[in-house]
Amino acid sequence: MAREDLQGEERRPRAKAWAASIDVARRRAALALPDAVVASADRLRRTFAQWVHAELAPGQLLPWLPVAFGLGIVIYFTADREPACWAALAIAFGGVGLAASARRHAVGFPAALGLAAIAAGFAVGTLQTLRVTHPVLVYPTWRANVAGFVETREERTRSDRIVVRVHSISAPRMRIKPDRVRVAVRKGTAPPVGRYVSFKAHLAPPLQPLRPGGYDFARGMYFQQIGASGFVLGAMRTPPPPRAPGLWLRYAAFLDQIRGTIDQRIHETITGDRGAIASALITGQRDAITNAVNDAMYVSSLAHVLSISGYHMAVVAGVVFFVIRAVLALFASLAIGRPIKKWAAAGALVATTFYLLLSGAEVATQRSYIMIALVLIGVMLDRPALTFRTIAVAAFGVLLLSPQAVVHPSFQMSFAATLALVAAYQHGWPWRADADSSRAARLALWGWREIASLILASTVAGLATTPYAAYHFHRLAPYGVLANLLAMPVVSAWVMPMGILGALATPLGFDAPFWRLMGYGIDWMITVALWVAHLPGALGRIHAFGTGPLLLSTAGLLLVCLLRTPLRWSGAVLAVVAALWALATPQPDLLISADGRTAAVRSSSGRLAVLRKGWDTFALKDWLAADADPRDVKDGSLNEGVRCDSVGCIGHLADGRLVSYALAPDAFAEDCSRASLVISARQAPGDCAAMLIDRNVWRARGAVALWRTETGFEEVDARPASYDRPWAHPPPGMASPRRTQTSADATPKPEDLEPAD
Repeated sequence: MAREDLQGEERRPRAKAWAASIDVARRRAALALPDAVVASADRLRRTFAQWVHAELAPGQLLPWLPVAFGLGIVIYFTADREPACWAALAIAFGGVGLAASARRHAVGFPAALGLAAIAAGFAVGTLQTLRVTHPVLVYPTWRANVAGFVETREERTRSDRIVVRVHSISAPRMRIKPDRVRVAVRKGTAPPVGRYVSFKAHLAPPLQPLRPGGYDFARGMYFQQIGASGFVLGAMRTPPPPRAPGLWLRYAAFLDQIRGTIDQRIHETITGDRGAIASALITGQRDAITNAVNDAMYVSSLAHVLSISGYHMAVVAGVVFFVIRAVLALFASLAIGRPIKKWAAAGALVATTFYLLLSGAEVATQRSYIMIALVLIGVMLDRPALTFRTIAVAAFGVLLLSPQAVVHPSFQMSFAATLALVAAYQHGWPWRADADSSRAARLALWGWREIASLILASTVAGLATTPYAAYHFHRLAPYGVLANLLAMPVVSAWVMPMGILGALATPLGFDAPFWRLMGYGIDWMITVALWVAHLPGALGRIHAFGTGPLLLSTAGLLLVCLLRTPLRWSGAVLAVVAALWALATPQPDLLISADGRTAAVRSSSGRLAVLRKGWDTFALKDWLAADADPRDVKDGSLNEGVRCDSVGCIGHLADGRLVSYALAPDAFAEDCSRASLVISARQAPGDCAAMLIDRNVWRARGAVALWRTETGFEEVDARPASYDRPWAHPPPGMASPRRTQTSADATPKPEDLEPAD
């Protein structure tokens, strides 16, 4: 019995071990995935690997090179200080060397090539800035004596504007003398291009951003090599030039004469907005369009018609190509034995080249010309050219010539729309599969395919450009497809052909009938634009957001358009995230202009209330647009909750904190002890206890935006202390402004809450 008990005791550990092993096996079996799930996961893994392999196939990564190149330029413009040229070139050559050494590695070579493209873009941006280096005015002057040659002129609604290449300039205490100035003159008094003029003018430095994150006008003018802007005082004189104008100026004068002749003939035949739009379509001069019609064109999403771009180039090339080929086809010997299609393509290339020069060769026109030229050259070489490679070459061409264009809305919207349309064509239109069916043929006879194509093209281009229109103009166009559907067929089939015929008939003197016929089509376009602009909800407003959502939406657009496999729909996810990010962007609680003369606070109503409005309301208009606020600068509700007297104004934030704008020195003594923030265009005393933004601050930092925090304010400056670029040098001798945050009680006193007298 004892032996049995002993044996039982020996068996118990074994039984426990077996039970434990069985329990572990059961748990493993419970945790093990079913065979179907394992098989599905394996198929998904193999499918994903196939998609990645297809996206990395030879030739598929080529369109990403200009993307990397443009990214390098964007990185260059984000630098706080100007990079050293030798450092940028060293990085670029290092990137090229790395790519060359990794050319035999399947994965390393594309990555190294992308890094080399980014470094090359950074270097090209640096070199372009070095190439256009010129003096920029620092302080304004009221009595500058200027003499020089007129390089460009623009007709505007209320005045004209000219750019003068300075031959001599003088003013009291003017140390920096710009090479070019842009001045406004009285309507109808702008001298022709090439004329030597002298005048007195008020000149100011190029305009800084109107708010942090806003468009940098000074940067744009810098790359146009304009060092100051202003307006002419008194009459302009035309003395004899001290020297003959150069070859380039004579060429510009010749083109301006042609442009002016066509513009004059158009306005003699059709007047008002019809003539202004006709001139914009042919000569590129679109500044004479009235504000009402111009706004309606933007609201209805027809503003792209006013800027000569891919659409206009395509129409000109198409009309010229069709006419030349049709005329040559009338001769049997030519039609049978000669390549008349290639001859027509060559003629269309000549016509589009002349159109490029006549229109002023803006960024959108350059891009469209390069693409149209590649397509026409492809026709002459019997090669298809409407591919991603075409737009890649066009992007490289524009960025090499004008790298600064990458931060301009024209470049961004133009390439976004073109990329989306090319992608739609490459991935296949929905009706291409049954293009040969009898049903498709019947639909084509009735024009439904053309209508559907126009609707799809408008939708695709509109969606692609929406992030950029929202970022730069804070506008959306919900009825854009409707407006384009109603107006664009008339513009394509009637307005542009009549304009081309009018331009060709101008030297012969038979152009007037064509301008009149063109005007009838423009009347229809204006009618559509005004009707759509007055529809309920026609103007979609969106408040300003940062560059983060814009870059994320750009990445989403690139993924959707450039990827070939279902991986491209990951870009749609990025676009949705970018939209949510943009909508969640908090708006500033205080805004102060770059000259310190305009300030606004966000009151308890959630809208901006103007503490002080300077004589120039340009900044205030921009603030209201960026805040998605439909009010006009003359709206009386802008002063709601603001009290003013002879020495200053006070307003209240949503949490009750007091903000003061001091107009006189007497206001500082009281406001510095009671307000959370004191703003002034003057220089404040050094013992102010409140947070202070006075003349020293806005002179050094430009426009200021502030957000409320529990302990004070979070501040963002348009020109931070570390920022020093050629278009935005800190004023000489300007010390770092004082910053003071206070934790004192900022609760308003009863008298602060009394209504205004």
